[in-house]
Amino acid sequence: MALPKLATAKYELTLPSTGDKVEFRPFLVKEEKALMMAQQAGDSASLVRAVEEIVDACTFSKVDVKKIPFFDIEYIFLQLRAKSVGEKATINVVAPDDKKTEVSIDINLSDIKCVKNKEHNNKIELTDNIGVMMDYPKMTNFMSMGDDETKGAFEIIKSSISQIYDAENVYSRNDMDDKELDEFIDSMNHEQFAKLQKFFDTMPRIKHEVEIENPNTGVKSKVVLQGLQSFFQ
Repeated sequence: MALPKLATAKYELTLPSTGDKVEFRPFLVKEEKALMMAQQAGDSASLVRAVEEIVDACTFSKVDVKKIPFFDIEYIFLQLRAKSVGEKATINVVAPDDKKTEVSIDINLSDIKCVKNKEHNNKIELTDNIGVMMDYPKMTNFMSMGDDETKGAFEIIKSSISQIYDAENVYSRNDMDDKELDEFIDSMNHEQFAKLQKFFDTMPRIKHEVEIENPNTGVKSKVVLQGLQSFFQ
């Protein structure tokens, strides 16, 4: 005799990058188990894979986790966490005044938004007739960063360039080899490279501001929580 099947609630969210509606369900025990195993593994690659697999399963494979921007994945996962485990989460925040005291605070995950900067633009003009078009990095880009953060950051910048254009031509990323792209980036001056960095500094991110009080000093501070890792404790 077959055992009864448990019904699962369904919800809807809006993707920050496109505004598209996506149906999702809370994650189940099997997915929570996979997440716990990834946390115990202690490496970011295992955690990223687990998050991607959970997002794929809980959105009924309606979003392509390999192609959507990383901040979409982060936002979806927080919504899953809120509906699966509860909207309240307790996290530890390091007090800014002494940079060592940890303060426990309760946050409501439903209050967390994906913030968009008005100065953000994926079209970057390097000169009067040369520019680049940027794509958002994916979660898999962060998996390949390795231990060398500087090298990894440059690789993410390089992988996010989708087009280079001048007055006469548009060059697709598929038409460039890594050596050509490296030479192009290396030929930039400081001001031009800073424009690329601004793209990453201003792109949408999940953010939440909290106020904490250091119990050792009595100093109150405002702290901006940013990125999935800030809420994932």
